Amino acid sequence: MNRHLVSEVDGLEPGTALDLGCADGADAIWLAAHGWEVTAVDVAAPALDRARDHAVRRGLADRIRWTRCDLAADFPSGAFDLVSAQFLHSPVALPGERERILRRSARAVAPGGHLLVVSHWRVPPWHPPMPDPGHPVNLTLQSPAENRAALRLADGDWEVVRDALVGVYLVGPDGRRGRREDHVLHVRRLEG
Repeated sequence: MNRHLVSEVDGLEPGTALDLGCADGADAIWLAAHGWEVTAVDVAAPALDRARDHAVRRGLADRIRWTRCDLAADFPSGAFDLVSAQFLHSPVALPGERERILRRSARAVAPGGHLLVVSHWRVPPWHPPMPDPGHPVNLTLQSPAENRAALRLADGDWEVVRDALVGVYLVGPDGRRGRREDHVLHVRRLEG
C-alpha cells in the first residue's frame, strides 16, 4: 500500500472510500482492513482480477466493490467520505484529462469528507527526465501549483489538512540512492 495513504488516513473515522486507479488493490485492501467500505476503480481488467483475488484471500471481498472504469470517459457516482487519487499519472492521457478527473474527484467528496491527491514531482538524478520524448512510457509531472489549480476548490468550502512535498529515498539500478519528491495534497470538504 501507499505510505502517503497510510500516513494521511490512519486515524480518520472509516466510512465510504473511492480509490481511483487502484491497480492491484493494495490501497483498497488496506482501507477495507481498517474499516472502510471501498469502491475501487481501474481501467485494466487484469489488475482488477488480481486485486479481487488478493481481497478474497484476505477475507475482505465483501468490503470492496471492484469496478472497471476509464476515468477519462466515466466516473463512479455517489459521494464518498474519502476520495484517494494516488499517483494518477498516465502516459496516454490527453491534455487536460488528468485535471478533469481531479475536478470530478473533488465533486465526489461528501461534506466533511477528505480528498487525497498524491503526485510525483521530482525524480532521483539517476532517473530519466520526465517528460522524456524518447521513452515509450512518457509521464508529464504536474507541479504542486498545477495540482491545486486543477481541483478548482472554492474558497471557504475546503480546509487544507496537508499540502507538502515529501521526500522518498530510493535505490537506483546501479545501487545509488536518490531522492524522489511527491506532492501530498490532503483537503477536507467543510460541512454546511
